[in-house]
Amino acid sequence: MRADRLVAALLFLQSRGQGGAPVTAAELAAELEVSERTARRDLEALAAAGVPVYSTAGKGGGWRLVGGARTDLSGLNAPEIRALFLLAGTDADAGPGTRTALRKLVRALPAPLRPGAEAAARAGVTDATDWTGAETGPVHLDALRQAVVDGVQVRIGYARPGQEPRQRLVHPLGIAAKTGVPYLVAATDAHPDLRTYRISRVTSVTVTGAPVVRPEGFDLATAWRGLAARMEDRMAAATVRGRAAPGTEGLLEGLFGGRLRYGAREPDSGWTAVEVTGPSPEVVAAQLAGLGARVELLDPPEARTALARIGSELSALYGPAAAEAAPGAPGRAATPPA
Repeated sequence: MRADRLVAALLFLQSRGQGGAPVTAAELAAELEVSERTARRDLEALAAAGVPVYSTAGKGGGWRLVGGARTDLSGLNAPEIRALFLLAGTDADAGPGTRTALRKLVRALPAPLRPGAEAAARAGVTDATDWTGAETGPVHLDALRQAVVDGVQVRIGYARPGQEPRQRLVHPLGIAAKTGVPYLVAATDAHPDLRTYRISRVTSVTVTGAPVVRPEGFDLATAWRGLAARMEDRMAAATVRGRAAPGTEGLLEGLFGGRLRYGAREPDSGWTAVEVTGPSPEVVAAQLAGLGARVELLDPPEARTALARIGSELSALYGPAAAEAAPGAPGRAATPPA
């Protein structure tokens, strides 16, 4: 992660002390195991962020901290330091590099602030596997993050649900996370608008070496707000209304979250009016099918038709007639072995 490298770069500058030789981009690149171009960008990023570093050109030139002075890494106060270490301790992407950077940061803090920082780092943990034991972290996240930092185009394999992977040439511009799920924000030569790619669906990453072409005035936070708003509009394109039996509230909330709204409760039956938004009536109906008769859809007609079709398909596959015809059913002649 770039934050790890910036911390390491600052500590490396500090290690030279007052009167020491300046740090060159080549030396920093070797220390951080990155390219000289990336090291130079990191040094420029420190200066742009207000860290007191300056460069001198020519033979014997390089980068120094102003006056050789040491810094407490941006003057963080105690609550800010605890928040930083708590976040890092629960970061699913925090690997050995992050841990090393945090240990160095602890040593750079004033002594009274160290116990709180260490306690915050131990206060949380993230398990990257689901309950089946499968790894849930995106395999290619680090490669895409590095492509963003290096500013190089990549060719990715990308598989939408139920489809074979397709190759796409993209200009990586940033990584954004929505409720912990990382997405690549990228431009393409084939489409004028920015695109988002769910990184867990990326099947391969090949670095081309060609430089990224960034849209003029691009800002990742602003771009993500626009992309997220478009996605939210698509997710709420259809509204389905119905009624739910008592005791289904937890199931419905687990399925739809903020897309679920309750109406009035029927005094006699206890059933509650519900309203759900989704990409289409058919998608909402499919999500509700598992609740069976505990939810009745009232409108639009497309949702009721979709549920009826799902019910007919399930009945044909699992109903009494299908059970009688199933291999090994009572009264059914066994198929002789070939």
